[in-house]
Amino acid sequence: MNKIIIEQVAKHRKEAETLVRAFYDHPEISMEETASSRAIVDALAPYGFTIEYPFMEKELGYDTAFRATLKRGEGPKCSIMVEYDALPGIGHGCGHNLHGPLSVLAGIVLSELPEDAFHGTLEVIGTPAEETVGAKLIFAKEGVFDGDALAIMMHSTSGGISRTNTQANALRAYEITFTGKTAHAAGDPWDGHNALTALRKFLDLVDARRDSFHPFTIASGIITEGGKAPNVVPDRAALRFEFRYPVKREIERLDQIVKNCAKGAALALDCSVEFTLAGPDFDDMVRVPLLEEKIKELFTSYGEPVGDPLPPGGSTDAGNVSYRCPTLHAYISISDKACPGHSTALRDATITPHALDQMAKGAAVIAEMVLTVFNDAGYRVAVQKEFEQSVTGKEG
Repeated sequence: MNKIIIEQVAKHRKEAETLVRAFYDHPEISMEETASSRAIVDALAPYGFTIEYPFMEKELGYDTAFRATLKRGEGPKCSIMVEYDALPGIGHGCGHNLHGPLSVLAGIVLSELPEDAFHGTLEVIGTPAEETVGAKLIFAKEGVFDGDALAIMMHSTSGGISRTNTQANALRAYEITFTGKTAHAAGDPWDGHNALTALRKFLDLVDARRDSFHPFTIASGIITEGGKAPNVVPDRAALRFEFRYPVKREIERLDQIVKNCAKGAALALDCSVEFTLAGPDFDDMVRVPLLEEKIKELFTSYGEPVGDPLPPGGSTDAGNVSYRCPTLHAYISISDKACPGHSTALRDATITPHALDQMAKGAAVIAEMVLTVFNDAGYRVAVQKEFEQSVTGKEG
């Protein structure tokens, strides 16, 4: 453990705790995180950061991202990612109100270290809308993380065991629209082409294909439009449909299966079908074992039980970052009791004394991890080499 980092965490944790409570009390959903982003920017401003806010508003289409940059001479660049969007209805059931301020605290701690503590550029990047369109997707595409020696964040979890990293599924999402022809549903239905029936048969065909999916494939959707009245044959039906797999190169094969099912259903019902991407693809996670080994060592030095990543379940926009630079998306347990993700139980755990202690511990671990990458050139070179090998293996 780094004594100076521990002292700085203790000195500044109240600032982060204030954010935790404010975000809990006033949750803001994706792309509407106006007060949350402003509060973070105001928290960072006194510590020597050059702040761009809003950041990349034109590319994102919303104004709640930021970038805070601290430059200390020539050297590598490291980024700390900050999340702060809530879920509709339940607020911060994913814990962003806790681990967003955790990242902010880590950035403040690093800024307060002596001038000669590291040489290089530190960026604290506000990455809103993780729960929906994922700002990191656009940032990765636009090269925000290109050339970074490390991009890092830590996500809230529960169950008493923290994790060195995440495994994530690649994901593609479509808005799929079937178009038919209206008619009276009782008087002359034979003159209509039922778009809703075509949509239903599409879902049936996808289900029929499931026995030939690779293991760990996930395909799901919701109907967003299914007609206006029961006595009218629907001429339009729509759904949002998404599919996931642990390796992104498999997404193209799934894409063809999904499109064939939709085209077949449309053909059978004399309808047409149109596909519109619901947003950029979410990539799976490129793992760098050297980073995971180091953060496990740091967790252990702080007395934190830590395990390896769990099998992939959901998806994260940090996956796209992981294809651009060495990336860690670690997990910090904020409750010894297991809480479901996206739940009121996890939300309420974020404001307990134990969770706040864990936030402080996580911030110290991130600060030490970043400091290691800044100051150990040999380690940094080895990490970059392993990262490049991992990307090559993924893209195969």
